[in-house]
Amino acid sequence: MPSPLLQPASPVQSDVEPDELEEEEEEPEQKTAYQKLLSTLSQPSSNDKSEEESTDEEDEEEELLDEDMFLQHLDAELGEEDVQKIESGSKAKTQITWPKLGTLLCTFPLERFGAIGPQKDTNLPVFHKVLKTRWKDLKQTSNPKGLAGEISPLQLELLALMGSYKDLYYPETCPVTHGPQVCSAYCLHVLNHVLKANSRVLSHNALLREQKTKAKPGADPQDEPRDQGLTRPKVLILVPFRGGALRVVQTFISLLETKGKKIVVSNKKRFKEEFGEEADDKPPNLQRPDDYSAIFSGNVDDHFRIGLSIVRSSIRLYSPFYSSDIIIASPLGLRTVLGADGESKRDFDFLSSIDLLVVDQADVLLMQNWEHVLHVMKHINLQPLDSHGVDFSRVRMWNLNNWAGHYRQTLVFSSIQDPQINNILTKKHCANYRGQIATKNMPKTGSICQVLVQLPHVFQMFSCDSFMDHDARFQFFVDKVLPQYRDSVMSHTLIYIPSYFDYIRLRNYMKKEEINFTSICEYSSKSEVSRARHFFEKGDKHFLLFTERFHFYKRYTIKGIQNLIFYGLPSFPHFYSEVCNMLAAGGRGEEASWTGTALYSRYDAHKLAAVTGAQRAGQMLHSNKTVHLFVTGGDDKAS
Repeated sequence: MPSPLLQPASPVQSDVEPDELEEEEEEPEQKTAYQKLLSTLSQPSSNDKSEEESTDEEDEEEELLDEDMFLQHLDAELGEEDVQKIESGSKAKTQITWPKLGTLLCTFPLERFGAIGPQKDTNLPVFHKVLKTRWKDLKQTSNPKGLAGEISPLQLELLALMGSYKDLYYPETCPVTHGPQVCSAYCLHVLNHVLKANSRVLSHNALLREQKTKAKPGADPQDEPRDQGLTRPKVLILVPFRGGALRVVQTFISLLETKGKKIVVSNKKRFKEEFGEEADDKPPNLQRPDDYSAIFSGNVDDHFRIGLSIVRSSIRLYSPFYSSDIIIASPLGLRTVLGADGESKRDFDFLSSIDLLVVDQADVLLMQNWEHVLHVMKHINLQPLDSHGVDFSRVRMWNLNNWAGHYRQTLVFSSIQDPQINNILTKKHCANYRGQIATKNMPKTGSICQVLVQLPHVFQMFSCDSFMDHDARFQFFVDKVLPQYRDSVMSHTLIYIPSYFDYIRLRNYMKKEEINFTSICEYSSKSEVSRARHFFEKGDKHFLLFTERFHFYKRYTIKGIQNLIFYGLPSFPHFYSEVCNMLAAGGRGEEASWTGTALYSRYDAHKLAAVTGAQRAGQMLHSNKTVHLFVTGGDDKAS
């Protein structure tokens, strides 16, 4: 179910070890890490990486290759003018087509880190030596455990784009066909990044020790390499459910293991108990669409967080955040740690040096509580309030300059395009100096072609000033649409409402106007849902208010619908056809009297194209007419 606004952490729900976020006493006077640099830069650090003692240096030599984009990206030096240009929002744009991903829109603020070229096998990133053997095996193995199978052309193109270290937005990640492929591709990229970063630090540590032993007494110390962030965590992966976190960890393990050689995974038993599939209490005859089964398979708890550290190709699960390389969490799970302004116990320093952010299944996160995602985005790459034992002489200058956000790569995967998801890729949240790549493929045929019932679809356009203009939509509905359906002959009218806040507004209005209605939302109890469905089917209630998130989580078939109103176009295009096809479930044989109405504005271009098809949507948005009619059923799918 959707996440509440804020949910306190409990001992049962929390995955963070008790001392994880309280490793050091809070100082009476808090300073930023940059301010502390002045007093600590000249002091030698006595803190070494805990893994260093147990790491064989010969197995960890660094891959210093000029063509390695990992090195080019992190070692690039930006000037003040570059940063000003990035923050101004000024960007150049180019468009290119790749075989599998289709149309790619590339935007970049700095010309010297400009557009990508045509797709080639040589675009693939340089893999760390630990992954090289496994990478070759992946090409030859038909179905390795935990992975989607042989590397596909889609994965090759995704890896090439991710390896460019530009931000990537791929809003065509179908959970059934593309979800597993996308997950294994970004997991490979994440591991490649972490292994290279750790190898680089350990290699430099060994070099410094060697220099120290060979140094002559009284000789000036050499400058130390700047190869670290202000805190250790490098990667943050946001997924909606524990089952998704389980798949990510299983993929990591599969990528690190080679034939005949298992890796050590600490706390594996505890992890399987807490993140494994829960007892299945679903009825055996329950039938749901394929996308529902793909999204809700496994453990669907949405409150979790876990740290992972990678040591000598082994994985330690449940590592404290400040000792972790990777953090996997749900937005709600992080929200309870990040806290809010004014709260005494909160921590976000561990997000200060995130190099790589992955937002997987952003469409599902949208159906939970998008405010949690925005809250996390606001707290990434902030200057830490405490030093956390960092050796400032090893910290990269762009971290000290508070430019970490300009070096962070953000990968966003979704099955839909939505303005709220698009918003997190704007300069307010994402300002990668290398720019951004997004797929821009408009659907040729819309989901209206999947409507099987004979139904006239009336699309009515209203005027508004922005996609967040809820007042204009409400006023148009109350003044122009609702009066047509209040007559008794228009009973059995279901009103589909994408936004919960619009649902509350309509519910309050109907109560005030004493309109005969019932309602179902994602917070309705089973008994409330049962009563509402019964009263609506029997005709005791004229209207049924029905939220999109309830349909997303339950997929119930509502019987008795004769008239259908889409207060807003569905976020998921296939929901349009699913809801329309519910009219056939009534069994009343009154097809001739069925009606369908959908409201849209010029800001609903993507949603409209997904329902009607790109060509029709373009005509509807630029037409002088504000009402358009389609008819489905019979020989024609939609005419």
